[in-house]
Amino acid sequence: MPAEADHTDKTTCVIAGGGPAGIMLGLLLARGGVEVTVMEKHADFLRDFRGDTVHASTLRLLDELGLAGEFARMPHREIDTLQMKIQGTEVGIDLSRIPGPHKYIALVPQWDFLELLAAAAAKEPTFRLLRNSEVLAPIRRGDKVIGVRYRDSTGQLCEMHAELTVACDGRSSTLRDAMGLKPRSFGAPMDVWWFRLPRKPDDPHGLAGVLGAGNACIVIDRGDYYQIAYVIPKGRDAQLRAQGIEALHSAVVSLVPWLAGRVDALTSFDEVKLLDVQLNRLRRWYTDGLLLIGDAAHAMSPVGGVGINLAVADAVAAAGVLAGPLLAGTVSTRQLFRVQARRWLPAVLIQSVQRVIHARAIAVAVSASEPAKPPLLVRVATKVPALRTVAGYAVAIGPLPEHIPRFARR
Repeated sequence: MPAEADHTDKTTCVIAGGGPAGIMLGLLLARGGVEVTVMEKHADFLRDFRGDTVHASTLRLLDELGLAGEFARMPHREIDTLQMKIQGTEVGIDLSRIPGPHKYIALVPQWDFLELLAAAAAKEPTFRLLRNSEVLAPIRRGDKVIGVRYRDSTGQLCEMHAELTVACDGRSSTLRDAMGLKPRSFGAPMDVWWFRLPRKPDDPHGLAGVLGAGNACIVIDRGDYYQIAYVIPKGRDAQLRAQGIEALHSAVVSLVPWLAGRVDALTSFDEVKLLDVQLNRLRRWYTDGLLLIGDAAHAMSPVGGVGINLAVADAVAAAGVLAGPLLAGTVSTRQLFRVQARRWLPAVLIQSVQRVIHARAIAVAVSASEPAKPPLLVRVATKVPALRTVAGYAVAIGPLPEHIPRFARR
């Protein structure tokens, strides 16, 4: 039996996790007049090497929220070209042809993006953000979830009762595990090492990637530094670290020769963070009283950098469907099903593309001992500009983009 709670409170909707999906959903529901409590287990949003790409679809959502001005004043980098070299064949994606006012991807530290949303939400009288509050388990009455047990900032065990609980607590979701919900895993051929290297003012602008024989590397322009994603075979982290940092220096320079004068800035593997790549999806994203969105429902590969934007779109769809029923106190599993039905196809389509890229490009790159033939689609794309435009749309906007509900626009 769980220990008795020191304190019990209630709200209309409790959201586990203060990531992009959780904070966006909290903001939208609060603007709709719903009493909402977001629980974030950390004291702040300062976590390094999280996804930092805010795509054109999300930038348009910020316009509709009335937050475009605040976002523009935040330090950020705009990427309008994506240049890839795959098995010796170069293919470029120019985002200038995509529809809409934002023909680029913005790179901004995720903690700044989250603070922007949290500050906007804090202006709403029905919004509450509890930092240093770790969700431990769902509270159940029979088969229905009626809230969460959590540890507050003082270490006390507390309960928060709610009409609806939303799990936005990521790929290692505590609520999902506690409910015994098992996502279907599609596997991944790689993990990713993240690290930084210096950038000079006259260096190439944009995002560039090289998929070679036995290794792959993505170089992301962050203004005064490069964020490097170095792709390694799945499960080989410890083995490759044992080869020493000089082996990583050599591998990076073999792929991107003009980084030769920068790699010495990386002095230790303490500066190299591992991303355990996962690609999975729940069959059902809800139970009675509980909805799962974002990575808790469908963990995405870093391919395309779409994870944040898909999670935000989930939140926008959920708010549009659920704000009215929450205000009326009539949320049912039928409405939770509507959220999944609305966002299932985009998740499936993007994951399907990611699985093809894993199999046809990345698996070859991390396992080949000598240069391989580039995938057919890459060879065709070099000759057909329309395909590169479609690829730009798929990355920067994606399938079935969402719009902010009218009640939440400013």
